[in-house]
Amino acid sequence: MSETETGTARETAAHDTVEAAVRAQLNKALGGVRGMVEAAVPTIAFTATYVAAKDVKLAVGAGVGAAVLLLLVRLAQRSSPQFVLNSLFGIAIAAFFALRSGKAENAFLPGIMLNAGYAAAMIFSIAVRWPVVGFIIGSVTGDPTAWRADPGIVRLCSRLTWLLVLPCIVRVAVQYPIYLADGDQSGLLGTAKIAMGWPLQVAALAAMAWLLARGRTPITPGAPANNEEPA
Repeated sequence: MSETETGTARETAAHDTVEAAVRAQLNKALGGVRGMVEAAVPTIAFTATYVAAKDVKLAVGAGVGAAVLLLLVRLAQRSSPQFVLNSLFGIAIAAFFALRSGKAENAFLPGIMLNAGYAAAMIFSIAVRWPVVGFIIGSVTGDPTAWRADPGIVRLCSRLTWLLVLPCIVRVAVQYPIYLADGDQSGLLGTAKIAMGWPLQVAALAAMAWLLARGRTPITPGAPANNEEPA
């Protein structure tokens, strides 16, 4: 057995239900509390600096500098820099938009577009009965598509995917009209992005945890599903 297969087998053994596997994998994917904080810090640095100094270049430097500092801490601790690199990539794209236009509010346009794209992709995945959360289960079982053989698991994954869609829709619905409004909206956009970043994500995860706590769907392909509440 290869090292990859051994790792998959251990992970499958550790989670005997779909619910347990999804909870573990979502937490891993988001990097826990630290990962979510690292995603927010560069935006806070960018927004606070611009509101205080009204200087796009200085604000970009603060945002990028915060991300680089977080990266150095990760490297010094010899922990995974994945989530800081994601944050650095995001702030770099935002900086490009802001510096190219000279308008601080344009730094928030990529995030709005990204959330719209995520929402559209996830809704499409639900519509075609390939909800993206299902691939979390596939990553645990070692078979990326076996979960689709169980209608109960497909329904569960669709509901969980909807809970990931909702924060994206809310962000776009609130932030895009602010972006289109007249005048410099960077301060309001920054506040909205921070308020709708990890707090909304935590709320979505709490809703998912509540849904997952209601059932115990066997993770073994072909096993009968039992993820519905008793009558």
